[in-house]
Amino acid sequence: MPGATPTTERQPAAPATPAPPRFVLWREVLVAYAAPAVMAGIGGFATGQAELKIAAVTTIAGTSALVAALVGLRHRRRPDGSWAARGPAPLLAIAFGLGAAALALAVGWAGAQWLPRIPALADSPWPGRLRLDLPPSALIAATMTTWRWRASLPRRHRAH
Repeated sequence: MPGATPTTERQPAAPATPAPPRFVLWREVLVAYAAPAVMAGIGGFATGQAELKIAAVTTIAGTSALVAALVGLRHRRRPDGSWAARGPAPLLAIAFGLGAAALALAVGWAGAQWLPRIPALADSPWPGRLRLDLPPSALIAATMTTWRWRASLPRRHRAH
């Protein structure tokens, strides 16, 4: 029949918005450990600094993994409608990064003061590195973990 509209033809479905990547805590912690360990380790080998090679797999990567685990656990327990899920992602990531760096600086400073009092660590350069290693590691790990958590939220929970 000319002029009749077919009612049985299917209209193409509207493209579905892809789901955001899932936030998987163990992967975040693994990457938070491996990436700084490799990068600082390469720096240690390239410059011949034995202290940096050791710090790469201990204080630098260890701090990053610990901070990623703590921040990730905190974010995973947030309700969907929390302020962190609604606020601007860059501001949230910067705030968590700076907060973690400030705490890490306090811990590093305290460790650098108290750990040399332990006889076994009295001559070790390791406690002195804490002030240098902990804050940047915490800053980067908290910022990246927060950013990735925020990106994993469904679009309806994020600010527009």
